[in-house]
Amino acid sequence: MTTSPSNAGALAGIKVLDLSRVLAGPWCTQILADLGADVVKVERPGVGDDTRQWGPPFLKDADGNDTNQASYYTACNRNKRSVTIDMASPEGQALIKQMALEADIVVENFKVGGLKQYGLDHESLRALNPRLIYCSVTGFGQDGPYAERAGYDLMVQAMTGLMSITGQADNQPGGGPMRVGVAVIDLFTGLYASNAILAALHVRDNAVNGTGQGQHIDMALLDVGMAVLANQASGFLATGKAPGRMGNSHPSLAPYQDFPTADGNMLLAIGNDGQFQRFCAAAEQPQWASDPRFATNTLRVQNRTALIPAMEAVTRTRTTAEWITLLEDKAVPCGPINTIAQAFDDAQVQARGLAVTLPRWKDGDAATDKVQQITGVASPLRLSATPPVLRNAPPALGQHTDEVLAEMGLDAARIAALRAQGVV
Repeated sequence: MTTSPSNAGALAGIKVLDLSRVLAGPWCTQILADLGADVVKVERPGVGDDTRQWGPPFLKDADGNDTNQASYYTACNRNKRSVTIDMASPEGQALIKQMALEADIVVENFKVGGLKQYGLDHESLRALNPRLIYCSVTGFGQDGPYAERAGYDLMVQAMTGLMSITGQADNQPGGGPMRVGVAVIDLFTGLYASNAILAALHVRDNAVNGTGQGQHIDMALLDVGMAVLANQASGFLATGKAPGRMGNSHPSLAPYQDFPTADGNMLLAIGNDGQFQRFCAAAEQPQWASDPRFATNTLRVQNRTALIPAMEAVTRTRTTAEWITLLEDKAVPCGPINTIAQAFDDAQVQARGLAVTLPRWKDGDAATDKVQQITGVASPLRLSATPPVLRNAPPALGQHTDEVLAEMGLDAARIAALRAQGVV
């Protein structure tokens, strides 16, 4: 990964028109931006993406005081250029259509048919630019009885059964369905969408049999939510038995959960019999490894009610740090259960450079919004020849409007007139 603008990135030359907001669509386009694409994000004049107001917490100014800019927006809008255009106005629609003529990709997450009234739907823009790859992100897809419903991550977590397998069992303290701590369906949808877009680019442009044509990508949070149930879904489809909540335990592995220690808790993730045997030896409990109830993973799962309490009595005898030191050279997966603050202080997180501070404004520019730079999480993509290029922090609202419109051939007088009319 590099923060130098001299490295163009794997998607250099690709232009993305980002009509999405909130999380799933912006997560997708941030991935493309990190890989070098020129992503222009269209936002509502004076308001912007919904998440600019989703606070607290808020960004701090140079003096450490809260601004009115929510930090949520910054999670998924790095490396983009922000322009403000009123797409409800004919002049605004004309500007976006002109941008689509030059774009390779459009990403939008309006309701099904929501952009048709503006002439910005897939059919309308593909008629202008047949090479356009147009990705629509919705809650439930372009067809089916729920197609016109609004869809949100939490709703989909509930509908797909994800909440039914997350949290403590009903007969345990704090039992009941629980959402995941981040909007995981939105994030996975952004990842799947970026993969689909890259596949469509390959189909269009590859040298052997590229079609030269774009296509429509129909991404639905519901579809993604069902897909990422993964082994839990496959287990149900194999047996017809719906899994339930097990807290931090694993339905198919044991021991694979949190354990109490002398000063808190730790996580043990023992995935095979060899790891279990090495743990038993290190914990000075060789009888567990030879116990016929615990000889294989399947037997340990079947007899976890006997195994886990016995292990908990032993894990309480050492601190978390002592357990990690004891097990780390024995290939037994063991680690702390960190807060996010502790995670950013972790030596490996720091060695990987996972917190990155980027400038919002170029040298010499006036940071009129009082936010000169923003710290975020680095891209996890590590390409040896064309690493992600982290160029700029998430933009201020409309920060690049004049720049982008000038690139489209509009002079200063025309831009000023559009601004006076409220179009930009």
